[in-house]
Amino acid sequence: MTNHTPQWDGIVVGASLATLDAASGYGEIVDAALAWRDGLLTYVGPRAGLPGAPSALARQVIEADGWITPALVDCHTHLVFAGDRAREFEQRLQGATYEEIARAGGGIVSSVRATRAADEDELLRQSLPRARALVADGATTLEIKSGYGLDLDSERKMLRVARRIGQQLGIDVRCTYLAAHALPPEFKDRADDYIEAVCQWLPQLHAEGLVDAVDAFCEGIGFSPAQTRRVFEAARALGVPVKLHADQLSDLGGAALTAEFGGLSADHVEYTSVEGVRAMAARGTVAVLLPGAFHVLRETRLPPLDAFREHGVAMAIATDCNPGTSPLLSMRQAMQLACTHFRLTPEEALRGATVHAARALGLADRGVLRNGLRADFVHWQVGHPAELCYWLGGRLAQAVYAAGQRISGQGRP
Repeated sequence: MTNHTPQWDGIVVGASLATLDAASGYGEIVDAALAWRDGLLTYVGPRAGLPGAPSALARQVIEADGWITPALVDCHTHLVFAGDRAREFEQRLQGATYEEIARAGGGIVSSVRATRAADEDELLRQSLPRARALVADGATTLEIKSGYGLDLDSERKMLRVARRIGQQLGIDVRCTYLAAHALPPEFKDRADDYIEAVCQWLPQLHAEGLVDAVDAFCEGIGFSPAQTRRVFEAARALGVPVKLHADQLSDLGGAALTAEFGGLSADHVEYTSVEGVRAMAARGTVAVLLPGAFHVLRETRLPPLDAFREHGVAMAIATDCNPGTSPLLSMRQAMQLACTHFRLTPEEALRGATVHAARALGLADRGVLRNGLRADFVHWQVGHPAELCYWLGGRLAQAVYAAGQRISGQGRP
């Protein structure tokens, strides 16, 4: 007897696909079909190539128009925090610099005070809406950093909230330990002692399953290259990958230091030298561009984009969602800003928000529409993928899927 049980959990037919499954171009397939089972893609191709009628192949058949792309990956966020820093935004517009605000007790330290004061449930309550906004605009993988706690219990609280966000929203959250973000008040003038504490806390939090990567802020108002190296060595001893806030305000060689440790990514990179670019290229370190912070801080120093292209350094894009310098709640807006400020093409921006962003998190199972990869995809109400970078605001995501499960959407595709 022939078994007519459908072999796939679901299939979308009729929309065009931007698979990104090639070295260049969108990888377009028109009048396409996209099928999945057990959270993985099982068919990516033209509808005409299906081995039978969609209704005989899948339990759920969705007729669609528009475009489907890989789901977006936000590979650099600080979205777990309490309070906000709207007043500092006003101060910057009145002429205060980022450094002046930080040295006067504002900046990161002001978010530390509010985050420490919030219990875990309150911190989750304040942070969930930000994550939901990112998901609604197409992101199904988020990196969330600690770094507004700056003591063991508060850093643990932040990382626990990040894990809970992933569980509640049905998305993949990668947790990054960023205790080396700023010097807390209780360690004033004792930066080396604080770095020692950061290195001691790391094994405890890693043993609790709360750390997927380690980051630091290597800058004049942050930590020195030597102090950053100590943090990286502690991470390497545990086999934890590293990434770095590198060369944002000056060139301290942060990108090259990250590459020396085989780091996943160097982020910001406005002041990265050609030598740093070459080091990143040699080790496969991704450059994460953060146009939200560039925009809010009204920066003028562009990252070395031509050098990244020349040396084959992959360029990812992320929101840098944070309360002070990038209160950005849309990966699509980050893509638009990257096109406007950094002159990326819409294709480069889409790749930067998908396949390259996944690589910046060490993830090879997403970011492209290909058989065997995660069924993370977005159905967009657009006539061409370039529209994702063209529209300023608005709601274009018709349906967002993570591992084959619809987690956000406006209506039936």
